[in-house]
Amino acid sequence: MSAGGSARRLLAGRRLASRQLAALAAEHGTPLLVLDCAAIRAQYRSLTAALPGVSLFYALKPMPHPAVVATLHELGAGFDVATTGEIALVRAQGVAGGRCIHTHPIKRGADIRAALRFGIRTFVADNPDEIRKFVPYRRRAELLLRVSFRSPSAVVDLSRKFGCEPAAVAPLLERARSLGVSVRGLSFHVGSQVADPSKYVEAIDACREVMVRAAASGLARLDLLDIGGGFPVSYGSPAVPIGRFCRPIRRELATLPRGVRVVAEPGRFIVGPAGTCVAAVVGRAQRDGRWWYYLDDGVYGSFSGQLYDHALYPIDSLGRRGARHPSVLAGPTCDSIDVVREDIPLPNLEIGDLIAGRMMGAYTAATSTDFNFIPRARIVAVNRG
Repeated sequence: MSAGGSARRLLAGRRLASRQLAALAAEHGTPLLVLDCAAIRAQYRSLTAALPGVSLFYALKPMPHPAVVATLHELGAGFDVATTGEIALVRAQGVAGGRCIHTHPIKRGADIRAALRFGIRTFVADNPDEIRKFVPYRRRAELLLRVSFRSPSAVVDLSRKFGCEPAAVAPLLERARSLGVSVRGLSFHVGSQVADPSKYVEAIDACREVMVRAAASGLARLDLLDIGGGFPVSYGSPAVPIGRFCRPIRRELATLPRGVRVVAEPGRFIVGPAGTCVAAVVGRAQRDGRWWYYLDDGVYGSFSGQLYDHALYPIDSLGRRGARHPSVLAGPTCDSIDVVREDIPLPNLEIGDLIAGRMMGAYTAATSTDFNFIPRARIVAVNRG
């Protein structure tokens, strides 16, 4: 939902000030997740500049929220959908099916039909059974074959669950041709929070070789390459600036055969820096010489990414000053695993004080639950104009 009142008067910026967050908490209550659409625009533009000529399709998975879709739609972005629910979200924001690709490698027949009805024509597959599913729709759909490039250095290795070996592409192309199913190109995803661009370079090089061999053999003319996402953002330690990170990727893309169109599926990079969680201290206790502060949000809520996404968000108090002491931040549920941070240096806090978690736009609200019937954080979008 859009924020009203004071939220509409917030200044655009990559980092919302403490007073602005406190005003939003007073207006809307806590727990709160603030989405800064100005940061979304800045991230999208910086990645566009870093990858000129590459069409960006925002992956909805990290933050499937109407304000994110509307902001990126206005900028001309495409959208990477993986489920029928994500299709419903982009449709509600006026996005046309032609602006979307469907990248889930494993789909039910109902998923394919829903996407086709919406107007999506580009899908992803990585095995013979999945290709066979498109026989009834072979005049309406085209495929990208997903290729696996394992990336142990990535925080999340997304080639473990999906993708075929490069050597398996030619047999899959043969299989698709025998079934009358059109294969348009290749795709890969080297992982999430990738620290080193060398894996992209390796994958692009291998895909180029596959494309050249397929064309030379007359097997297929592959003219579309999806390089996935995984571009890093800064949590506790600084990430490489995106322009520098993408420099070797740009060089390698320049070696692709003439006429190959390149797309990417950024998710976290677009929305991660745009989210700030504001939680309130609802209780406190001294245990083993440390203050434990109990918040109205935790790892079953907005901080769920600490479990599912292996993220460690920058956290600090809002407005409270003074000497800092090792403290514990705990969530509101009755579960002992619900501890947000151990040994975090904080000033002495009172009940009602606020805590802010930065860089929390990705895999936070999207993976939160209502465990213990504790309400999820309210999402408020600011700087929408």
